[in-house]
Amino acid sequence: MAYQHKNLSITKISVIGAGQIGPDIALHFAKSISAFGVNIIIVDISPDALEKAKTKAHKKIQKGIETGVFKPDVGERIKSSLNFSSDYENVRGSQLVIEAATEDENIKDRIFRQVETLTDDNCIFLSNSSHMQPEVIFRNIKNKQRCMVAHYFFPAEINPVVEIIPGKETSEFFANLLPGFYESIGKIPVKIKSSYGYAVDPIFEGICQTAILCYERGWGNEKEIDAAAVKALGLGVGPFTALNLTGGNPITAHGLNEMSKLLMPWFNTPKALSDRCVSKEPWITAQRGEKVELTPEKEDKLVNEFRGAYFALASYILGRGIVTINDLNMACEMSLVINPPFTFMNEIGIMKAYDLVKNFCESHKSFSFPDILNKANEDGGWKLKDIVTKKLDGVLLITIRRPKVLNALNMAVLEQIKQELEIVKSDPLTKAAVITGFGTKAFVSGADLNMLAALKSPEEGYNIARKFQSVLDYIENYPKPIVCALNGFAFGGGNELAMSCSARICKKDLAVLVCQPEVNLGFIPGSGGTQRLPRIVGVDKAAEILRTGRNVSSKEAAEIGLVHKEAEGDLKEEAILLARQIADGTVKINRIPKEAVSSNGNPKDIELGHLSRKIDSIMVKAIYEGARLTLNEGLDLEAKMFGECLLTEDMKIGLENFKINGPKVKANFINR
Repeated sequence: MAYQHKNLSITKISVIGAGQIGPDIALHFAKSISAFGVNIIIVDISPDALEKAKTKAHKKIQKGIETGVFKPDVGERIKSSLNFSSDYENVRGSQLVIEAATEDENIKDRIFRQVETLTDDNCIFLSNSSHMQPEVIFRNIKNKQRCMVAHYFFPAEINPVVEIIPGKETSEFFANLLPGFYESIGKIPVKIKSSYGYAVDPIFEGICQTAILCYERGWGNEKEIDAAAVKALGLGVGPFTALNLTGGNPITAHGLNEMSKLLMPWFNTPKALSDRCVSKEPWITAQRGEKVELTPEKEDKLVNEFRGAYFALASYILGRGIVTINDLNMACEMSLVINPPFTFMNEIGIMKAYDLVKNFCESHKSFSFPDILNKANEDGGWKLKDIVTKKLDGVLLITIRRPKVLNALNMAVLEQIKQELEIVKSDPLTKAAVITGFGTKAFVSGADLNMLAALKSPEEGYNIARKFQSVLDYIENYPKPIVCALNGFAFGGGNELAMSCSARICKKDLAVLVCQPEVNLGFIPGSGGTQRLPRIVGVDKAAEILRTGRNVSSKEAAEIGLVHKEAEGDLKEEAILLARQIADGTVKINRIPKEAVSSNGNPKDIELGHLSRKIDSIMVKAIYEGARLTLNEGLDLEAKMFGECLLTEDMKIGLENFKINGPKVKANFINR
């Protein structure tokens, strides 16, 4: 057996280094691909480090079994796939080697020169360095084409972001292969150009430096500064807490010192940080549940300082041209658990952000005001997108990328899709399009429920439904074929988006592919679900799916005609091929009928269980009356029926229950 990604076939992965992060990297590989028979080797010259790493990994696996994250047999499989060894000979035959040793270029050099003697030229070499450029790490490796940095974030087993940094001699083949591989195993890869510290660490370490400088100036104690940073930036934990959790004092001190020489003079190792590296004492931080009070004056001063620093650092990194704005925005949010910088600046107002940075730079003379912020200010804000586009052999590939919310839809995303389609509409070289989602779990997890919860009247409900419908109508009537590649489950608005496409193709053997779960939340679909699903799979089958809110597997979806087929190979490649075949006429597809599809107005009896009978009556009307109308008339009816849900108490109950308890707890509907 082997794990296959495109033409990369993996049976063995070696992780060099059993210290802080190596075992967690290995554990993520084991969880992700041990089912394919892949062996993961953890190598370290220290038997003590290996024993501690083994104990730590097994403890995490056991906890996963006890909490029901995975079944006992799966836990045992994960354990057995991990092999701990002090013998480098066990690296032999690996297809991928990732080094997670001490941040010392000479140590890394020795490791890779030794590994080079044990592997062939097709073995991918990765370093989990947090700062050093690949040109430095791999300087003595003969075949540098397969060498890159893959920078994980703490904790590596859970934190989804991996910065991918190709070197100057890394081949385009490997540089393009690796991000797709990481996406396939559940990570969020972000490609960065070679630069010391890459993209995210200068921002994180700059925030830490800001915190320590505030401490040195007497602006607050560690607890107060931590609390202010959390409030200012939306951090999961404050900078002092983060340094304690990661044991990050030495590496941050070293990184700031090097960044001062290689990036800009503002970066500098504060004396208080150097002292902690010597004393090895942790920063004094709040205990779990401890509330830290700050005076309003102190809080305002610290909040403004942190926001000025954060916005300045993010703008500085973007201005260096090593990463795109959308990648940096997402990478900061997901890796640091922090408000995404450019979205945050837009939200508080670009003028206010501009002034915060200006004040920060005026008080930190060695930090030059980032010119790129002038342009954003002139434009009225940062231009951001939640989609990624690429042209491949005459097909526009659109990927919805909102990993934090499993690619949930909002109006902004739909408008971005429409804009990209409009650009290539008259391009003779673009024959078709494919829409897919980022990652392996979800195509689109549904619509943004915060938006729905904010609706106050039937008129508002009708208007938002028609607004969503207008974009899906545009997609449905687009003059070129659009194939939806369902890379994971499509719930609610995700399935409605998919149904507006010319054809759908999905990953094979998904237990849950599509679902219209709206009835569980006390309302009906409003973006075409009650009108397009009956026209694709038949009125009664659609009614049963819509009224019960049940899941549909990929196998059933193919059987009832909801998807064209289940993909046997690479989903995107098969979707692009299908789009081309539809465009050139070699594959014929059935378009959704625009006319009435049924005159039968008698719905079948369905067991509703806990579901709202009031909402069901609205759903039945939308489905069965809509089937007797043209598609356009049916969509208008659906929008009206969606608006009518806002008059019910059950919609309020359903949304509130979801907000408080999540999707697994059934709402106590009162049928009115």
